[in-house]
Amino acid sequence: MTEWVRGLSARTGGTAATLGGKASGLVALHRLGLPVPPGFVVTTRACRAFLRDGRLPAGLDEELAAAVADLERATGRTFGGPHRPLAVSVRSGAEASMPGMMRTVLNLGLTTGATEGLAAETGDRAFALDARRGFLASFTEAEAEARAGAARAGEATGAGAAAGAGAAGAVPDDAAQQLVRAVEAVFASWEAPRARTYRELNGIPHDLGTAVVVQQMVFGNRDARSGSGVAFSRDPGTGEDAPYGDVLFGHQGEAVVSGRTATRPLRELAGREPGVWAGLLDALRRIEAHHRDACYVEFTYQSGELWLLQARPGRFAGAAAVRVATELADQRLIGRDEALLRVSPAHLRHVRTPRIAPVAAADVLVRGTGACPGVATGRIATTADGAVRMARTGPVVLVRPETSPGDLPGLAAAAGIVTARGGPASHAAVVARAMGKPAVVGATGLAVDGTSVTAGGRTLPEGTLVTVDGTGGEVVLGRPRTVTGAADAHLHRLLAWADDASGDHSARDEAQRLAAAHAALRGRRTEPR
Repeated sequence: MTEWVRGLSARTGGTAATLGGKASGLVALHRLGLPVPPGFVVTTRACRAFLRDGRLPAGLDEELAAAVADLERATGRTFGGPHRPLAVSVRSGAEASMPGMMRTVLNLGLTTGATEGLAAETGDRAFALDARRGFLASFTEAEAEARAGAARAGEATGAGAAAGAGAAGAVPDDAAQQLVRAVEAVFASWEAPRARTYRELNGIPHDLGTAVVVQQMVFGNRDARSGSGVAFSRDPGTGEDAPYGDVLFGHQGEAVVSGRTATRPLRELAGREPGVWAGLLDALRRIEAHHRDACYVEFTYQSGELWLLQARPGRFAGAAAVRVATELADQRLIGRDEALLRVSPAHLRHVRTPRIAPVAAADVLVRGTGACPGVATGRIATTADGAVRMARTGPVVLVRPETSPGDLPGLAAAAGIVTARGGPASHAAVVARAMGKPAVVGATGLAVDGTSVTAGGRTLPEGTLVTVDGTGGEVVLGRPRTVTGAADAHLHRLLAWADDASGDHSARDEAQRLAAAHAALRGRRTEPR
């Protein structure tokens, strides 16, 4: 008998191919003894069955009911009931990270009765009603996309893929029905156009499907001692061994990654909630030691209590990847051979990152936070569709208030990215780093209005030539002079290790030296013993 649902605990077995990357990361956090909201995962096998047949597989309803009953016992709460109500998040979690490409439903289980129960329990009716509104909005948006996606899948496969969409309609006031329909909606979002585009851009197979992670809600907007954030154990731009990220006080995590709300630097958490900060630093150290790599963590804290919602290796590139690999070898977390294999020859193209020459000679339009190193010059495009169209005749820079998953075609077409809002963990920043595109986020004073942008008292139409410096965070008019820095000590050391590994100390370019080391190391691994 196929098992469609598995609990999330230190004892949970299975690979990322079955559990999805997010759930696999949560299992690892459990094994490390770190604070994770209780929950369960609906496997990728269930998603593949849904996509094939157009309906949830037989037996999944019963497994969901059993998993919810276990969650009620673990939390001492009632799903959808008025007494100590249990609300859950329903999130996608594919084997490969696909940031923001699929749907999430928050606060699920807040029926009419449960909302009244939450108001009574917290003594904060406004909070309870706001949580209910958040649920209704995320649920209806997910179902609307599910109907469209199911219809497309049905047309493409000829199977009854639209069957799940037929049930969509008014939001049920029954928590169990809400959960079933939310799982269907998240599964269906695997076929959303932006998700398919992202997979095509990143070489992710279309037949993998996504898992669905269901966890008890923790509320970053619960009170003055609540908040959410994103943390890297090291700086993703430079590789420096210091915590880096964004935090929002009194907000849910969706506000952090969307870029719609101005975030605060992660370090401000230390003064605001020292206990949460200490717990986060401890978690980052333990997760980094587990992965033997820089790590990325999403967290929420409610009333001063820290909870971890996701963790994975940081996946840095360019100079940051070189620095992290060499310093991890120095710290004896990995060996020199592994450090070499973690840096690809392609990374070296971005190590000597170009910069705009000293900006005193440049016409600076606006400054923000550099989110992905490099320099890009192109004509301003103010919409994703405009970027796709304009890119056919030359490079463009996509300039937006913030980006969303729906902007993915424009992000892919653009040479560089600029947003008025958001921080280093916003959607624009994460996608830019994944694509290796220079980006500036949080450009204070920048406004996008129709087909023009305004900053510093100047209004520029679409098509104006600008240059983006994704290291320093400057956006300047025209095509300024650029400079390329010399290789730093980390790169020199890594390449010396590469020459030792290959046994070749002749004069060659950097990529050739690293490629020779890779070939030698892989050859040793395949030699018979």
